Amino acid sequence: MEIVRLFLAPIRRIVKFPLVQLAFVVILITTLQAADEGTLQERIFIFLNNLVEATTNFFSSIWVIKPFTRAWLISGLMITYVYIACLALISLFLFVIRIILDIVGRWNLFWLRNVIAKERGIAAYRAWLPLEKIRPSQIPQSVWEERYGWPADNSPPYPNLLHRLIRQLISSLIAIIVISLIIEAYTPFPIFTWTVQIIKNLISRLIAKTPNIT
Repeated sequence: MEIVRLFLAPIRRIVKFPLVQLAFVVILITTLQAADEGTLQERIFIFLNNLVEATTNFFSSIWVIKPFTRAWLISGLMITYVYIACLALISLFLFVIRIILDIVGRWNLFWLRNVIAKERGIAAYRAWLPLEKIRPSQIPQSVWEERYGWPADNSPPYPNLLHRLIRQLISSLIAIIVISLIIEAYTPFPIFTWTVQIIKNLISRLIAKTPNIT
């Protein structure tokens, strides 16, 4: 397992490099665009093109977009959508791999339980070590672990997923508002005004599409 990790380490560094990821996305878009008619690749590109066109038209309804800006917007949106799709597929693939490893380790399939347990034990120790370094000497390790790492009722020492999503959403909105106000105050770009205009347009469209119940 360690040999495999050492072999994959340089490959992972190369793949994580932003320019390599950008080049991969551009090559993927070019491959989809050059696909033959009637193939799955062509259908994917048509869907991607329609999505980019709809997004561009949405921005055009808010601002006046000149041809030069429109060309950059189309390219940027296409790269962004493909990048997000690739990240989602990779995340899904890793999630499935983790589930498979859980099953293999629990049922000791192919006698791999010890290998998986050793690797996860090393990862758990490395994650626990920074917390252990700040433990006061008068507090026993078991009490410290139960208080901050693994509670007695086996519940996670962090809020549930919904609470974390709401907190992340609120903090992101506050950060966007603050950054927009700073940019609008010290630069010629009215980012905050544009953001408010986008929200107003979205609300007006939602209200217009809502059927009137009489």
